[in-house]
Amino acid sequence: MLRRLAAAALLVGAGFVVLQVPPATAAPACSVDWTANQWATGFTADVQVTNGGAPVTSWTLSWTFSGDQRVTNGWNATVTQTGNVVTAASVGWNGALATGASTRFGFQATFSGTNAKPADFTFNGVSCSGDNPGPTPSSPSPSPSSPSPSPSTSTPPQEGCVPAASCDSFETQTGTTPGGNWAVSYPDCSGAGTAAIDRSVAHSGAASLRVNGAAGYCNHVFVRNTQLLGTAGSVWYVRYWVRHTTALPASHVTAVAMRDANDGNRDLRFGGQNGALQFNRASDDATLPEQSPAGVALSAPLPVNVWNCLEFKVDGRDGTIETWLNNSPVPGLVEDGVPTHDIDSQWLNRTWRPALTDLRLGWESYGEGADTLWYDDVAVSAVRNGC
Repeated sequence: MLRRLAAAALLVGAGFVVLQVPPATAAPACSVDWTANQWATGFTADVQVTNGGAPVTSWTLSWTFSGDQRVTNGWNATVTQTGNVVTAASVGWNGALATGASTRFGFQATFSGTNAKPADFTFNGVSCSGDNPGPTPSSPSPSPSSPSPSPSTSTPPQEGCVPAASCDSFETQTGTTPGGNWAVSYPDCSGAGTAAIDRSVAHSGAASLRVNGAAGYCNHVFVRNTQLLGTAGSVWYVRYWVRHTTALPASHVTAVAMRDANDGNRDLRFGGQNGALQFNRASDDATLPEQSPAGVALSAPLPVNVWNCLEFKVDGRDGTIETWLNNSPVPGLVEDGVPTHDIDSQWLNRTWRPALTDLRLGWESYGEGADTLWYDDVAVSAVRNGC
């Protein structure tokens, strides 16, 4: 009886009332948080992407600019642009995203006129359907009826600087001689080496540190900072961009030196030998990797005449080291506490627990090897910055 009454209730005249059930909606492919910092002719964006679908092992995030925005560089992702379409692709260490997991990347770009936000994003080719907040510049674009705001005179932000990191891109330098927290030094003796702030070559912004290093020990030069390393506790992730003009020589050279208070104030040095990157411990001249043909092959040369991102981790708690060149791990520059043939037998010949107190960028040759280098976008933190 109840079934007949229910059926009768649905009758209208000679027809039926069709109950409309809202279709199920799929979860968006992604959500995006976009934090922009804009100045007169450019901006940076810090982008957090959250995977809304099935787990992935790599990802791409794409969008279309409506104006003349042009990406100049990026970090923590490979950011490319064709016309107005921009694609950010994951790098090896942040490609795997579980459902609901997030990662961050950033980029710097130029623009003129207005800097309108992208209307939509796609994640691995699937539209995020507008369910994410679009890019919001730090200064809103003026409406046609409003007067244009005065150009901002703010300094562009540090590139690729994670929260709690100490960063310096040399943009606050006012002269040609490094100042502020940076000071030129010539350990032991001085000769032909020079260092200066350069405003004709830069990785980001308008300034970099230029080092002219000549061959021979006394022709070295360094620019020292005693503030950056002190903010990271006992684990240091040091990231910097470098551009140099001459391939690493066969003889030993140093490009970065850090005083180690736990090793008689002798330096932990990062440079090269036999044409490839290497660490050197000044107190006992141990090298990482070993300077055998197999050991050198596990390191990497430093490409010339292009900007390279170098990052290394030094852990003072257990003496371990990791190194990345342009976001790719360098197996010959890893010391994980477990003996590895052709890599770390010299390094593990004694207990080493570093306490790093200063950071020096420059050039020191112990024989042959002259080079001109530019350093930019230095970052030190207790977590990885990436490139």
